[in-house]
Amino acid sequence: MEKMIHTFTEMFKQLGLPCEGAEICAFIEQHKPLSPEVKLEDATFWTEGQRGFIREQMASDSDWSEWIDRLSLALR
Repeated sequence: MEKMIHTFTEMFKQLGLPCEGAEICAFIEQHKPLSPEVKLEDATFWTEGQRGFIREQMASDSDWSEWIDRLSLALR
């Protein structure tokens, strides 16, 4: 089975967040720096649904995992 190719834009849509380039940059700027001790899914700015999505995708090592990791790095 082929892996799906995702983008930051699609991930932000999945999270129910504004997903234009400038909006993604603004989100990252607003919420960084995220302490290295805080897991991305435990950050205070997520809703329960967003937190659940991140946890589920990472636990199952889904196609979204790479993009979640990239977001985590961008927020550090």
